[in-house]
Amino acid sequence: MNEITVLSSACGAMFMPGFFECLKENGERNIRIIGVDIADDPILDNFVDAYYKVSAYNDSNYIDELIDICKREKVDIFFPHISMELPIILKNIERFKEIGVQVSISESETLLIANNKLGLYDYMKSNGIATPAYFAVKTIDEFKIAAASLGYPEKAIVIKATESSGSRGIRIIRPNISKASIFLNQKPNSMDTSMEDMYEILGEFAEMPELLVMEYLPGCEYTVDLLAEKGKVLYMAGRRNYESSMSIAMASCIEKKESAYALCEKLVNSLSLDGNIGFDFMLDENDEPVLTDLNPRITATVRIFKEGGLNLPYLRIKQLLGEELPEIEVQYGIKMKRRYVEMFSK
Repeated sequence: MNEITVLSSACGAMFMPGFFECLKENGERNIRIIGVDIADDPILDNFVDAYYKVSAYNDSNYIDELIDICKREKVDIFFPHISMELPIILKNIERFKEIGVQVSISESETLLIANNKLGLYDYMKSNGIATPAYFAVKTIDEFKIAAASLGYPEKAIVIKATESSGSRGIRIIRPNISKASIFLNQKPNSMDTSMEDMYEILGEFAEMPELLVMEYLPGCEYTVDLLAEKGKVLYMAGRRNYESSMSIAMASCIEKKESAYALCEKLVNSLSLDGNIGFDFMLDENDEPVLTDLNPRITATVRIFKEGGLNLPYLRIKQLLGEELPEIEVQYGIKMKRRYVEMFSK
């Protein structure tokens, strides 16, 4: 098949080698990968065919820089990987179309609902779809009321920024946890904090950002990744994440949970979502999945599904190119453990 060129943002993220393997090891065609990131890092040349340092996603020059790169490298398809950049990309999507670049995101305005944690929960609630207990808070007093309503200090609670990703803006507030315990027993990337420290953090804001306070769910994470066609699920598979670090799964197993699949199909249909979508769940005390987040983009551990026969990034490429999509039977039970590997450059 004809060679194509793919542009990928955030190519310096720790999980990106797996995504690039999904593209390169497709068994049908050669794919050139053009990577962009805000880092000035020669190591990234090991992963992509060409690399460009670009401005941050919220810089006024960001879109212009991407357009120039697309023209220079004759890009066919653009995969955005940063949740916060999706609204900006959506706003400028016609500029990419004008130069013949297909952007792998949902083009519906419902993308903005899916990409906002509070907006998603409010949408689900208004449409009769079950959510965990949650409150939107804009002041410390509202936070205190929400915490008490959720059972704190008898129960742990979670606070998170409504527009964030990759463990940014999220903490688990546990009763009776001490700074000394966190210092001695947890790594610096722990999400645990004390209520006293949370009050101090919130007190530093001149104006608090939009925050969501919700019940804490005790089980491990469960994630469903899928490919959709304008509201219809084409492929779908789930994984139980036994270990995680900074929201990145470190140990996973492909596993089916029918209740999670049904909820994903319902939301994809209701929001008319398109392309690669990731749904994050936490398992409750009965090992049942409760939706905590929706990522309308490629997720960090999609590589595991390729090992189970479901190469979701490449299937998205075939979908965008209008090619026939194959029937696939997912191999459940495949396990993954992520370990660090050294890379070198001169």
